[in-house]
Amino acid sequence: MRRPRSIAIAVAALSLAASGLAFGSRTPRVLRVGTFKGIRGTYSTVQAAVNAAAPGDWILVGPGDYKEVGAGNKESAGVLIAKRRIHLRGMNRRAVVIDGTKPGSPVCSRRKSDQIFTEHGRNGVVALEVDGVSIENLTVCNYLTGNSGGEGNEIWWNGGDGSGKIGMGSFLGRYITATSTYANGFDNPRGEYGIFTSNARGPGVIDRAYASNMGDAAFYIGACPDCHQLLIHSLGEHSSLGFSGTNAGGHLKIAYNVFRDNKTGAAPDSQNNDDAPSPLSGKCPNPAEVDQLSGTNSCTVWFNNLFVDNNNPNVPGSGVNGLAGGAPVGTGLVLAGNEYVTVLGNRFQNNKSWGLLIADLPDQEDPPSELGQNCQGGIPVLPSGTPAGSAICYFQSFGNDTRDNVFTDNGGYGNPTNGDIGMATALHNPGNCFHGNYDTKSAVTADPSIVLLQSPLYTCSTPNGGDMGLLAAEALCSTQLIAPCPTLPGATYPRPDVSKLVLPLPTPREVPVMPYPCAGVPTNPWCP
Repeated sequence: MRRPRSIAIAVAALSLAASGLAFGSRTPRVLRVGTFKGIRGTYSTVQAAVNAAAPGDWILVGPGDYKEVGAGNKESAGVLIAKRRIHLRGMNRRAVVIDGTKPGSPVCSRRKSDQIFTEHGRNGVVALEVDGVSIENLTVCNYLTGNSGGEGNEIWWNGGDGSGKIGMGSFLGRYITATSTYANGFDNPRGEYGIFTSNARGPGVIDRAYASNMGDAAFYIGACPDCHQLLIHSLGEHSSLGFSGTNAGGHLKIAYNVFRDNKTGAAPDSQNNDDAPSPLSGKCPNPAEVDQLSGTNSCTVWFNNLFVDNNNPNVPGSGVNGLAGGAPVGTGLVLAGNEYVTVLGNRFQNNKSWGLLIADLPDQEDPPSELGQNCQGGIPVLPSGTPAGSAICYFQSFGNDTRDNVFTDNGGYGNPTNGDIGMATALHNPGNCFHGNYDTKSAVTADPSIVLLQSPLYTCSTPNGGDMGLLAAEALCSTQLIAPCPTLPGATYPRPDVSKLVLPLPTPREVPVMPYPCAGVPTNPWCP
């Protein structure tokens, strides 16, 4: 499909703004790490170059396996960037590896004896509450969670995680790979998030990225009511979720990506936790704004993505108690407690529960007391102050517009409600709407039926609800959050089997390198 002009403009404008290339009056330096084409740089570690850099400087990294330990820094990061407008770029995406395994071990080793285990976990490359940081053309692997969870983020633009405040502006990630070849079965330690942005106002772009083998999500965007972010031309696979986005809305575009072979392809949601403020609302902040892509006042748009073969229960994090990674197996895209999100022109293929599932979300969380909010944007079912984990904040899904999507071979598990589309939502005014969707082989299969969903009863301006009986029960069964789903007629969903857990590295085809790694870099011995 030809890229619409609005997306092309967004890519160009956001990339330029996010790159933070305004240096002011100071001439930027180029700091070189390792060796490139026989020419030695000045530094042997990436962190040493970051420590020496000033705002606006470039750090180029030659091919090599950099065992960045980063002991003792604030974010337990292998490489911590706490200066604005630092540009970190590898000279070869596949050959420049920032590696969480022990010194002397093979690159991204999968052997248990080669991993570094810590009580609270470690992160890979972290940009901490600074604007204009770009990370490009390199791989990060095997930074793991602690023994009881925590951390395990490979590449992270952190604008103030858990603070409930926005602490970061522009950022840029291109041609980056995030993966882990080790997990303790389905449990910790493991890689948790591949490419992670939180508490950022943008503009931010993640372009031509790859992430895999994560216990929660390959890609994550969270805690930004008006995100001004774009995830494009990227691939997320072999994870509990290909994409997770908590309380991330406003100007947010997820376009031209592939989510495949995950437990669930993508599950943006509202949650009553430290990714405040909730809920996830896709409305444009200006009520008079008409988004160029959606054509409505919805500025959060899922456009022209491919959700395929998301039926894999044998991924890190699968079967472990907790909401993280606990989305329904066999589902392409789940809108869980989402408001006013547009799902436009996507393809859903061979997702054996549902291609698209729109569902309300009863969230059993309390935000930290310092955030001072309980059940913001939701319906308090059980109040704060009940025993830990017992409070319920109920987030409804409404105002979501699903149109012109293509479905093929979804619903293969064959349970009663499985198919192309499912909607498990309580009655709400306005409701959700569906139009122009089609199946390449038959009529669209849906619960409620597509005859209802694409009728005047289900428009974006009228009250409606979905199947809160059998479909809601099937969706809960497929997550196995409460207990293992029984193998009964009409409730057949795969259980995790740790013997089938495989954490592969990407193939060269999946991780194209930056064609001209010297592009835009000031003249230096590696880029004459």
